[in-house]
Amino acid sequence: MPDLLLEILSEEIPARMQRKAADDLKSLVTNALVDLGCVYEGAQAFVTPRRLCLHLVGLPARQPDRFEEKKGPRVGAPQQAIDGFLKGAGLTDLSQAKIETDPKKGDFYIAVSHVPGRATQDVIAELIPSIVRAFPWPKSMRWGKASDKPGALRWVRPLQSILCCFGSDTETPEIIKFDVDGISSGGETRGHRFHEPASFHVRRFDDYVAALKKAHVILDSEQRKATILHEARNQAFARGLELVEDEGLLEEVAGLVEWPVVLMGSFDPRFLEIPAEVVRATIRANQKCFVMRDPKTSALSHHFLLVANIEATDGGQQIIAGNERVVRARLSDARHFWELDQRPLPGFEATKGTLLDQRLAKLRALNIVFHEKLGTQGARIERLMTLAQELAPLIGADAAKARRAAELAKADLVTEMVGEFPEVQGLMGRRYAELQGEDASVAQAIEDHYKPQGPSDHVPSDKVAVAVALADKLDTLAGFWAIEEKPTGSKDPYALRRAALGVIRLVLDNKLGISLGVELSRHLVLIDKMRGGTHFNLTKDGIDARALDLMGFFHDRLKVYLRESGSRHDLIDAVLASGQTDDLLLIVRRVEALSAFLASEDGANLLAGTKRAANILRAEEKKDGDAAFDKPVDPALLRQDEEKALAQALEAAVHAVEPAVAAHDFAKALAALAKVRPAVDAFFEQVTVNADEPALRGNRLALLASLRSATRLVADFALIVG
Repeated sequence: MPDLLLEILSEEIPARMQRKAADDLKSLVTNALVDLGCVYEGAQAFVTPRRLCLHLVGLPARQPDRFEEKKGPRVGAPQQAIDGFLKGAGLTDLSQAKIETDPKKGDFYIAVSHVPGRATQDVIAELIPSIVRAFPWPKSMRWGKASDKPGALRWVRPLQSILCCFGSDTETPEIIKFDVDGISSGGETRGHRFHEPASFHVRRFDDYVAALKKAHVILDSEQRKATILHEARNQAFARGLELVEDEGLLEEVAGLVEWPVVLMGSFDPRFLEIPAEVVRATIRANQKCFVMRDPKTSALSHHFLLVANIEATDGGQQIIAGNERVVRARLSDARHFWELDQRPLPGFEATKGTLLDQRLAKLRALNIVFHEKLGTQGARIERLMTLAQELAPLIGADAAKARRAAELAKADLVTEMVGEFPEVQGLMGRRYAELQGEDASVAQAIEDHYKPQGPSDHVPSDKVAVAVALADKLDTLAGFWAIEEKPTGSKDPYALRRAALGVIRLVLDNKLGISLGVELSRHLVLIDKMRGGTHFNLTKDGIDARALDLMGFFHDRLKVYLRESGSRHDLIDAVLASGQTDDLLLIVRRVEALSAFLASEDGANLLAGTKRAANILRAEEKKDGDAAFDKPVDPALLRQDEEKALAQALEAAVHAVEPAVAAHDFAKALAALAKVRPAVDAFFEQVTVNADEPALRGNRLALLASLRSATRLVADFALIVG
């Protein structure tokens, strides 16, 4: 079966966009082909700084034929309607149509037309230009003379060529011809910009990969990463050093080069007087270079590793020298700012302590705006201090230390070092706190309060750090909820989804049982007061309505997080529907207990019985009204032994489940519910729920409502699939 090779060559694609672009190309092309009946056997997408590539294996030579049906008039319809139907369907006689019977409307004519499939080459030639034009780059540009025309092509960087070949291993592949804004597809590509700039012909994928490698291009980004990592480790080992590995930097650098060449540079050892984290951050952020350390002492080395995109004729000496000049200049700046930050701050000499206390006084004096509707950074610090102090006892942290860490957490924003190197904020706060003689937990909390910032970022475990990190994220979320600045669709300019995920990870990783709704409600009131508000939007339960809305946002983020961890979405919904859902840890524990319970025979059978009860109630409540049967069961109307047994079993279960749920022992609660299962089975086997006698029917439905209520103490079983 034929294969497809597609390459889109352009100017350099930003490294941060490459992975998603390759995935998008693969999904867009394969989904469209499958929708058109062209099912493939395998697909691979590749990306380098200059090219997107897709290889599809095992495509059919043609689309499958299909049959389309067109419904016509009923049998016996007027001749005018018959003639219109024949003409529209392309038929010459009614004998060419078939007759189908509709039980309600009678017999109708149906025209069946045969639509032959097109050649797959024609399908691809029509498909690719539309995908290129609508490609979902986060940012794109127009270029050239046609850029000012309506509908001009947009691409991440100027597009240069498109290669598109189709064919099997046993035949000469065909070049699929199409045009995208004057760029015609062909069978040629180019290699490395400097080593092999001339174009060359390509036919099959294997030949393409080999030809690119010969032209100094490694197509597979994972292979480029492996090459960089292997050579970097070897060069470090040869110097008696150890590479400080950095997966994020490795991914970025692999997206900057098509032919990686690892070179070693160095800087003046005296720069190591600067904090090691600053040295590493400076070299990483500005030059995309790796640092090394002494494996015996873990001390940072004055050598670094860079990755070039060329095999230089001088062995890379000029490249190394150029990088060393930039590193030296940046480290000189860092040392200057490091020394400057340790001097008394002019105008604030009388402030207690040094370094951070003086910077905190400066931060407050400057009235730096955090957000025009939420006030200054100084006002935000006051909120963080209050919230961190309130959260500390719930976490088991020292309240005074949490308050102190929150007070100093933002002070490094006005240091010279952070002003020049924003990537070291938090980190410099910790170092300056240590120099100022702050408690170790306070210093650590200052560094960690921004974390976690992403799905792979470190989650703080020190209790003071956790309290301040939670305060920072909850204040951000509550603040923007207070001013109605919520994420909409894909827009999230204040990274509130990331903040919510950070709260979830802090709570779950540290096993914290916190009623977030209560804390958010209290904090929203504080925000309103600081903004000069006097009206607070409290529900009848004393919880701010905005806090309830914000908890819904947390639930959505929690669903995503748990689904990615392998939890079933229906179990999450079932637990959330049971109420009392502002403790994220308890939600997760309920989901885990419910999952284990449903895997057992008792759990599966009780689920079936409960869902049957829910279905009956749903149907009957449409007649009698919602919750019409949520009332006490009348013992005098329990006539059959099976309904008496179910009533007794439910009463015993509720007495056992309620304290178990209160104690957060959900496995025990579900075990108590499991004891109801035999009575439920017997009830449905022997008892007619919808009895002729209205009072008896109502009582039996109330009994089923009691079953529903009992299970809802843990989860809403009606929402569970199965």
